[in-house]
Amino acid sequence: MAHTQPVPETKKPSSFDAHHPPEKKLIDDCVHCGFCLPACPTYVLWGEEMDSPRGRIYMMKKAEEGAAPLDQRFGQHMDNCLGCMACMTACPSGVQYEKLIEAVRPQVERHLPRSVGDSLFRKMLFATFPYANRLRALAVPMLVYQRSGLQRLVRASGVLKLLPKRLAAMESLLPTVPNSLLTQLPAHVATKKPRRRVGMLSGCVQQVFFQHVNAATARVLAAEGCEIVIPQTQECCGALMVHSGLEEEAMCSAIRMIMAFETANVDAIIINAAGCGSTMKQYGHLLRDDPDWAERAAIFSAKCRDIAEFLCELEPRATRHPLPLRAAYHDACHLQHAQGIHAQPRTLLAGIPLLDIAEIPDAAICCGSAGVYNLLHPQTGEELGDRKVENLLTTQAEAVISANPGCLLQLMSGLRRRGLADMPAFHMVELLDASIRGLSADELLRQDRSARIQAN
Repeated sequence: MAHTQPVPETKKPSSFDAHHPPEKKLIDDCVHCGFCLPACPTYVLWGEEMDSPRGRIYMMKKAEEGAAPLDQRFGQHMDNCLGCMACMTACPSGVQYEKLIEAVRPQVERHLPRSVGDSLFRKMLFATFPYANRLRALAVPMLVYQRSGLQRLVRASGVLKLLPKRLAAMESLLPTVPNSLLTQLPAHVATKKPRRRVGMLSGCVQQVFFQHVNAATARVLAAEGCEIVIPQTQECCGALMVHSGLEEEAMCSAIRMIMAFETANVDAIIINAAGCGSTMKQYGHLLRDDPDWAERAAIFSAKCRDIAEFLCELEPRATRHPLPLRAAYHDACHLQHAQGIHAQPRTLLAGIPLLDIAEIPDAAICCGSAGVYNLLHPQTGEELGDRKVENLLTTQAEAVISANPGCLLQLMSGLRRRGLADMPAFHMVELLDASIRGLSADELLRQDRSARIQAN
């Protein structure tokens, strides 16, 4: 009697295309234990399995096996992810969720059409935010809007409630326009007997609307004996594009950034924006298939340091003067989770005499900023922002500190909704700068209030 041979099961083709799909090995690292669930902002809000890291990885696995299509439901759950990477901190198996979600998002952009309104809104964001000169041009009408008192009138009138949610969110997150839009740091800051020669990222939004943070960063580095090179040709680092699945645009930005710093001959590249830092440290992975840039990108990324990370590697030289102030420290997700930098900012702040640092409950949960997430998903961003502010207020702090411009704008917006628009929000490096310069807490708070009064 003849035996019938079993027919081997034919593996279905993957639903992902062949260009940088999420790696099966990385998908299989997830054992679906659930440790990530209480760390995930969207799962905390909604309790929906497919809006948890574990659920999203399950959907990736099914798509990779060809058992599920890349449909609108798949795209929605991937879009809902903030990319905060809190799951990576919580995961006992070391799942590299960052590489998974950042591989999936370009697949979503290539294969799933968006509505006309959504597509136009995204194009508007990415035609503006990565370009400092365009931001400066946009800042001129913003300056008039803020200084004329029109912003205060519009916000008091309630007319913003009649606008589409995304436009209302954009208005609520507007940064204060500085007095001089043309102010830029010099290309070179010399110091006597330099300990280190460093490059410094000036950023896009940072160099236009957070000039004071860049200036404070340069002063602190100089006070600690660093010679500073600030390439004037540097542009956007590509972080917002990476987080939004615009892979080709992100790669072009990375190449331009590498070119801007390659001739600077620096020991380290200092970054004071957490989202930028996490992306720049991954240029080697982003450009891994480019024979002309892969090695150069890896060399560049190895030099990238967050300002807190870098300063903790140096023995302090500048005297810290007392700064009697109680401030709550908010961990930027792309600093704490994506870069694994948690202790360093606290170590630096602990070196300031009389500065009392309060810890915010549920610190691992994102504030809802997440690049442009709070603009694309304003309701979710607002819920998370309000949640963060509620926890912040339990600390009875006089001010809040963070290490990312997006987080600062998100926190200020949340405080304003609570009627606490006067509560100061500082970048961590601003407090270091104030302490080194010998500013009193009153002077520091007065400077912050003065800027807000000019704007409102």
